[in-house]
Amino acid sequence: MTEWLLRRWYVSAQAPEPDLQALYMATLTLRRMAEGGINDQLGGGFCRYSVDEYWMIPHFEKMLYDNGALLAACAHASLAGADPLYARAAHATADWVLREMQSPEGGYYSSLDADSEGHEGKFYVWDREEVRAALSAEEFAVFAPRFGLDRPANFEGRWNLYVAAAIEDIARQLQRTQEEVTALIATARAKLLALRATRVRPARDDKILTSWNALMIRGMAAAARALEREDLAASATRALDFIRATLWREGRLLATSMEGRAHLNAYLDDHVYLADAILELQQVRFRADELQFARELIEVVLHHFVDDAAGGFYFTSDDHEVLIHRSKSFGDDATPSGNGVAARVLLRMGHLLAEPRYLAAAERTLRAAWPAITQYPSGHVTLLGALEELLAAPETVVLRGEARTIEGWRLALARFYAPHRLVLAIPTEALDLPPALADKTPRAFPVAYICRGSTCSAPLDSLDALTEQLREDGVPPSRADRPDSPSG
Repeated sequence: MTEWLLRRWYVSAQAPEPDLQALYMATLTLRRMAEGGINDQLGGGFCRYSVDEYWMIPHFEKMLYDNGALLAACAHASLAGADPLYARAAHATADWVLREMQSPEGGYYSSLDADSEGHEGKFYVWDREEVRAALSAEEFAVFAPRFGLDRPANFEGRWNLYVAAAIEDIARQLQRTQEEVTALIATARAKLLALRATRVRPARDDKILTSWNALMIRGMAAAARALEREDLAASATRALDFIRATLWREGRLLATSMEGRAHLNAYLDDHVYLADAILELQQVRFRADELQFARELIEVVLHHFVDDAAGGFYFTSDDHEVLIHRSKSFGDDATPSGNGVAARVLLRMGHLLAEPRYLAAAERTLRAAWPAITQYPSGHVTLLGALEELLAAPETVVLRGEARTIEGWRLALARFYAPHRLVLAIPTEALDLPPALADKTPRAFPVAYICRGSTCSAPLDSLDALTEQLREDGVPPSRADRPDSPSG
């Protein structure tokens, strides 16, 4: 929902009365989550859900799919607003994934348990005197008010850390600079994280699930683009390479892998989440073979999952084991609607590759889902996002030229929040391009093509001309010019 609200603000940003309420709702929600106890204030990563209305006390289990979605949302919010909180939350979440959730082979593990030593949250919560003993007096003086240790215990007589006071308020009360307070908190966090690492850790579910990995690949790619971190793109690439090597066999996808054994026919979500993640990753660095893999995934969906009679896609393939009922769902749940992601991916790939079959399949999906959307729109947000892109075709910017030069152009465009735009930086030496991209020919100098639907501009030969054209077409201001999101 937060990403939907950010998009609602985006499409209204050039209107006489932009929808600042949508921006406020999205960023306030993310702020409260990032500052709350549901977010691991020491090690990064979000827990599964909160048991109170303040986001203070979580169910301490950490799920890969939650963190993939929240990583993308925080990364996008960091572009949409000027507040650095969202970038910090994205950095911390991504660092936790790199440190604890990626297997040596590249795939991402599924979850961390809530319990350790038979008690929920024991790994994460603190005794106040334990913290005092671990820190210097100066560190404790700023850490305690920052994370609620100067207030009553909030979890079974102990403290689950949450942001209780603003840095500027602590600095003012202690007559220190904000930079000094921030530095002391950083050293305190490092000491406590090292101390926590000596505790008995929660168990980890080492299954590697294709659909959940796809959500994290998308999140890592979005964060790599927004935060300009090559290590996150490398992590996403390792996970995708693992899936292609281990879970893609003879033109069909498998759903799960553990201890070297990959098995079970993949579901609709596995295919479309992965195609969506591949498209996101292409916006960080382009690889023609990965784009072809996304196309192969879509072809499997169209051949084995489609409901020819009514439109949309079944959850299982036509050669899956026989079930009592072959389900077809349009609503979002804990994860996005498979049909909604399918519609969005089909629209984007259809325009990118000039493939009318994909566009037609997306429209049929949305028509089939229309009764459900109109009856309960808030339960079908993923499909609503796809509907927006059916009614107003997404914009694609294709950059061609020498790799180093067009990478600078890509980075410049990545600093804008533009959820309805794809930017592909395709170097001159790229081979085996699909025809619709091959006809965006490189020149002796870098060029950019702006495409909307099936119509593309003449090549633009300077970054200034490109950004000016995009601005004239209604791009909101860059992040430095945006209103601050609500502070807490």
